[in-house]
Amino acid sequence: MTTTAANVAVHSGEKEKPEKRRALGRGLESLLPGPRVVEGTATRPAAGGDTATAELRSAGQPGAAVPTSATFADEAASRQPEPGVVPTIQAVVEKEPEEGITILAQAESRIPGNLVANLAIEDIDKNPFQTRYVGSDDALQELTDSIKANGVIQPILVRPAEEEGRYILILGERRLHASKLAGKTTIPAMVRRVSEQQAAEMTIIENLQREDLSPLEQAEAFRVLSEEFHLTQAQIGERVGLSRESVSNYMRLLKLPREVMQLLAEKKIKFAEARELLKLEDDQQIVKAALYAVKKGLTVEQVERLVLRMSGWLDAIPGMPGQERKTGGARWVDPNVRAAQFELERLLGVRVRIRDRKGKGKIVIEYSTVDDYERVVDALRGKKV
Repeated sequence: MTTTAANVAVHSGEKEKPEKRRALGRGLESLLPGPRVVEGTATRPAAGGDTATAELRSAGQPGAAVPTSATFADEAASRQPEPGVVPTIQAVVEKEPEEGITILAQAESRIPGNLVANLAIEDIDKNPFQTRYVGSDDALQELTDSIKANGVIQPILVRPAEEEGRYILILGERRLHASKLAGKTTIPAMVRRVSEQQAAEMTIIENLQREDLSPLEQAEAFRVLSEEFHLTQAQIGERVGLSRESVSNYMRLLKLPREVMQLLAEKKIKFAEARELLKLEDDQQIVKAALYAVKKGLTVEQVERLVLRMSGWLDAIPGMPGQERKTGGARWVDPNVRAAQFELERLLGVRVRIRDRKGKGKIVIEYSTVDDYERVVDALRGKKV
């Protein structure tokens, strides 16, 4: 049937049944050429007389629009074919790709989104946003043995890399590592086209769902979102389902001295205890208090009181670290002032110092990032933080 017959079908208002459209894939869009394709061909066949071949070629043209009667009328009025020249559908099909199509886009088009394919392990690059360690050797060995026996049951998630034929891991660090140890050369993977920020957020959200994620790993993940993608702590909280205050508390862990970070990584002190230690004035005090807490096996409440004693809010006790710096008795502090200081630190997520002398004094607010500064300023202006 010629293009003229297809035009008549459009004018007649015939509608395909839904079931038939699904069976035909793109339906009429894949069979009827767009206005530019049929220009000047409604009344005579294409050169060479093989109209059936020309129509079959048009069916492979992606994105072809469905012409209407108004479309044909506009084309006839605005464009007239040059004398002796008959445009053909084949000319449109064979034109070069539009300028600006990159290798990345072409590579992605070969594998539709959410399609599971077996990819070569050597073609998958590590996740640049992964802050979580692979895990214990015993757990990794168990996973390796399982993959040797049953293969990888749950596919990993990757995204296309800039280099053609390569991919970047998003989710599945342990499965990929265990597959290498199991001697596998390929791994089932789901390919998804996402931005770098989306990939980072997906990695962090998956990590947050794991019970064995350490507070430092969580803090480092938030740091990546903050520094790499310029997200505020409030924006990070919205994306991962935590309050701004919680995000701030985790990120403050990165200010701990290296020795205390090691204790936290080894689970010798807990997140709540490390948060209390950050209320001390300098790194030397923090290290001494942390070592003392580990040696004595202090609870969170006991660490809190230790910090108060070392800061001069409460009387010192024999053997307490930092006593060598005291030259006299402990300085008495109004409990209301102390409570106000702790409340400000909780609300602002930064270190606060209140120096009070008989109803006069000063409030010192310390910040270490632009995000902290802007949040404090917004709070002082009465905005919600």
